Amino acid sequence: MADTADAPLLTSHHKQAKLANKAPSIDDTIETYIGATGSMQLLKAVLLAFAWAFDAQQVFISVFTDAEPEWHCTGASASCSPAAPPASPCALPSGAWAWDRPAETTVVSEWALKCGGPALVSLPASSFFAGCLAGGFLLTTLADSLLGRKKMLLTSLVSMSVAGVLTAFAPNVWAYAALRFVSGFGRSMVGTCTLVLSTELVGKRWRDTVSVAGFIFFTVGFLSLPALGYTFREASWRNMYLWTSVPSLCYSVLLYFLAQESPRWLLVRGRKQDAMETLQQIASLNGNSITSSFSMLHACNMQEDDGASGGAGGVFSTMRSMWERPWALRRLAAIMTTGFGVGMVYYGMPLNVGSLGTNIYLSVTYNALAELPSAILSLIFIGRINRRSSVVALTVAAGALSLACVVIPEGSAARMAAELLSFFSTITAFNLILIYSIELFPTSVRNSAVGLVRQALVLGGVVAPMLVALGRERSFWSFGVFGLCIGCLGLFAACLPETRGRSMSDTMEEEEHKEAAAAACTGATDIIATKDDSDLV
Repeated sequence: MADTADAPLLTSHHKQAKLANKAPSIDDTIETYIGATGSMQLLKAVLLAFAWAFDAQQVFISVFTDAEPEWHCTGASASCSPAAPPASPCALPSGAWAWDRPAETTVVSEWALKCGGPALVSLPASSFFAGCLAGGFLLTTLADSLLGRKKMLLTSLVSMSVAGVLTAFAPNVWAYAALRFVSGFGRSMVGTCTLVLSTELVGKRWRDTVSVAGFIFFTVGFLSLPALGYTFREASWRNMYLWTSVPSLCYSVLLYFLAQESPRWLLVRGRKQDAMETLQQIASLNGNSITSSFSMLHACNMQEDDGASGGAGGVFSTMRSMWERPWALRRLAAIMTTGFGVGMVYYGMPLNVGSLGTNIYLSVTYNALAELPSAILSLIFIGRINRRSSVVALTVAAGALSLACVVIPEGSAARMAAELLSFFSTITAFNLILIYSIELFPTSVRNSAVGLVRQALVLGGVVAPMLVALGRERSFWSFGVFGLCIGCLGLFAACLPETRGRSMSDTMEEEEHKEAAAAACTGATDIIATKDDSDLV
């Protein structure tokens, strides 16, 4: 009797001793030293998130610079009657027709690309997304290995901005497409590094808020384009690139002096001295001062895996770390497949607004405004909604609404409403996928994993311009293919684990331990349930 009474107490004492001897995690250590996130630190994180605005401008600027302008018959030739103009001016003599606006307003009219076929018209936009794709695969590991989050972000911003300025002086479509490729290559890491760095600089309480702040600034950047496009509607398209790229370059200089490197990344990389200095800076911004000898930091769980080690693994060690683990590879494959379908619609819908038969400035404004309630709703519900089921539901809804645009007559309010609702669902799924991918992977490989997910989104963007060009003749090739892809590929998200309410891991081993613990709990629950059922029998 005494033995049975003592056993639980001994077990409890053993567990408490084990917990007391357990090294603190990096997450707990950082929270202890910096204290609650103060207003100044939160303001710096929000300022960092503003990089999303410049990212949005470069992503969607081609909606206006590469638009196909309207044309009209001049009446100078019997082959072109103003009362009944032909569908295309390509077969008409040069003096029989003219553009409604000055030729220099878009690249299509300035360089006479309209009659070159869908491939030539879509070449600059596709080149930009191809550059995003190439840059993502080649640069994504640098933020986890050699450069870190801050240096990689600044490098991306400066290269994107400089390429944008040079694009304003492109002499022909081939140079223009090449510079758009370079801009996309540089831009590829802006959103990823901004999202990861801003969330790693604040405490647990503010991570979701800072993530959504980036989405809101993306909307701000998107909304600025119709205003700029309308302002320069009679001027050269080159003004659009100058007015978006020069401010981005100035912002990069400001960020160089104000932004800090992620203390989590510094600790995972073993750079404790740099991490101490950064923690001191953050603590002072929060109104605290670290007077201890950083004993907790020296004692924290600093076990490094292949993704964190900077030695023999090299730049691509983070990739190898994921490829060698089946669970990480399954997660990456599932969320990238879903991301491809979401990216196709997310980047394709704004490019396809010309097929709606409505005013292009209003259509783009409506699409940009659709991002705002999505970001606000994400901020309100991000702590309460399940990631997995929400992504599946949103992608299926977006697919069904996009397919509805195929059968609804062009120019109708119903078609515009269906397009906006489909885009709204896609935006929300896009935001959730980025937050989801941050939670699915530990610090040591997080930037690489999120970067690959973003490249899957961008890969959908590479395909989208060609589908949009084909869809101008038959809407199934745009709205129909968009709907089928996002609706079907979104189902792959059902294969992912749920991450709502979970703490973020720092190493691959830590994430594996959490998975093993979750599996053990599930197994124990199943055993208990089976035992209870047998007792009932």
